[in-house]
Amino acid sequence: MQRLSKMFLVVCMLGVALYFFVLPEIGRSGVSAIPVSVVGDAKRGEYIATASGCYACHTDTKNKGKPFSGGRPFKTPFGTIYSSNITSDRETGIGGWTVQDFKVALTSGVSPKRRHYFPVFPYTSYAHLRDQDVADLKSYFETVKAVTTLDRAPNMPWPFSDRSFVGLWKWLYAPRREGATLVGASGEIPRGAYLVEVLGHCGECHTQRTALGGYTGEPLTGNTIGPNGGKVPGLRGLGGKWSADDIANYLVDGMTPDGDFVGGEMSHVIDHSTGKLSEADRQAIADYLLRPSR
Repeated sequence: MQRLSKMFLVVCMLGVALYFFVLPEIGRSGVSAIPVSVVGDAKRGEYIATASGCYACHTDTKNKGKPFSGGRPFKTPFGTIYSSNITSDRETGIGGWTVQDFKVALTSGVSPKRRHYFPVFPYTSYAHLRDQDVADLKSYFETVKAVTTLDRAPNMPWPFSDRSFVGLWKWLYAPRREGATLVGASGEIPRGAYLVEVLGHCGECHTQRTALGGYTGEPLTGNTIGPNGGKVPGLRGLGGKWSADDIANYLVDGMTPDGDFVGGEMSHVIDHSTGKLSEADRQAIADYLLRPSR
C-alpha cells in the first residue's frame, strides 16, 4: 500500500510538471528570426492581409465592429471563440509587438505573453508564411487605426478553455504536414498553392477534422465539421464540372456554374478576400485546384 501511495504521488507530481512546465512550452520554440534585411512594405502588406482574409475574421461586421478590432464569434464543437484585436493599439492590439512577435504568433500560435492561441486561428497554415509577407503584414497593421478593445474571453467549458492543453493539441497536430501538394519540384511553393494553402488557409475549413479538431484525411476534400457546425464541400475533383474561368469568376461574384450563389461563411471570403484579388492570383488559385491529384 505504501509503495502504491508513493507511485501515485510520483504520477501526480509528473502530471503537475507536465501541465505547468511542458505543455505551455510546446510550439514556442524553433521559429527562426526574421533577418534585419527584410523590410516591410505596408502597401503590399494590405494586399497580403486581403488574401489572408484578416478583415473577415477580425471584424465583427454583424455588430458593426470597427475594422480589425476583433470580437467576431466563431462557434466550434468545443464552444465559442472570439477573434482578437489586431489594430495598431499598443495596449489591446498588436501595436506594441515586434515583427518577430508577430511571426511567432502567426506561424506558431503563441502570443508575446507566451500564451497559446486556440487553433481557430489558422497558424497551422500560416506556418509556411514567407518572412517578407510577415514583415509586410506587420507594416500594414501599423497603419491601421488603433482601437482600444479588450479581447473577449472564449465561452468554452474546461478543459477546452485551458490554453495549456493547446500545447498538447499542437504536439498532436501542428505544425501541419508539408504534403506533396504544397511544395513544387523546385522546392518553392507555387503561387496557387501558396494562395490556397497558406494565405487563404482554405484547408482550415475544407479539410476533414477529427473529434479533437485536428486534420485527418486528404487535404481540401471536404469537412463535415465546418464553421458554425455546417458542412463544407471539397475543392478536389472539380475538373469536368468547373473550368478555370468558372472558379476564377466564382471567387469574384460567388456564382456557381449552374447559376446558384454562395452563402454562409464563403460569402464573407468572397466579399472581403478573393473578390479583391488580382485576376492573375484568382487564375493561379483555379489552376492549382484543377491540377491532377498526386
